Amino acid sequence: MKYKIIITVFICSLMACFNAKAQDVAVKTNILDEIILSPSVSAEVGLAPKWTAELTGRLNAWTINEHNWRHWLVMPEARYWFCQRFAGHFVGAHLLGGQYNFGNLHNNIKFLGTDFSKLTDERHQGWYGGAGIAYGYSWILDRHWNLEAEIGIGWVYTHYDVYRCSNCGKKIRSNQHHNYYGPTKAAVSIVYTF
Repeated sequence: MKYKIIITVFICSLMACFNAKAQDVAVKTNILDEIILSPSVSAEVGLAPKWTAELTGRLNAWTINEHNWRHWLVMPEARYWFCQRFAGHFVGAHLLGGQYNFGNLHNNIKFLGTDFSKLTDERHQGWYGGAGIAYGYSWILDRHWNLEAEIGIGWVYTHYDVYRCSNCGKKIRSNQHHNYYGPTKAAVSIVYTF
């Protein structure tokens, strides 16, 4: 909860730095993040008639049913809109970074060279950073509300330590790293524009 308050105050402070006119600023939340219990909030500001900058923060600071899915993420993105900002098609380039503590996640998933099934019996704790490109579309629902969909692909580098189980502190491997190539962003967002 503490991190959610900090992120909200940061985004509100960021928005206060700009003179808000019609469709110069937007705040949003990604419904997909809410479904996986990782609440997110984003602020987007207009920079030019077809350019915007977005900053997203995501946080999951709790354990659910003894499953560790704790992480935080910060993702800035620059967007180019083909028609007008906050409406229609856009492309973007994003950076991302954060920390995580994953474990006791029972699964059999192997995806694009990454073996997530290791998280069934191990806990991985570390940091990550990466970059990607994205495509999206924003539908205007009324004067202030939009619905936005976006998908991104890219690269993520992660550096982590491995622990024997989700609750114990017995480290079994240190200074591990992994390069991931694939989807880096998926969003279906409710957007409020100012």
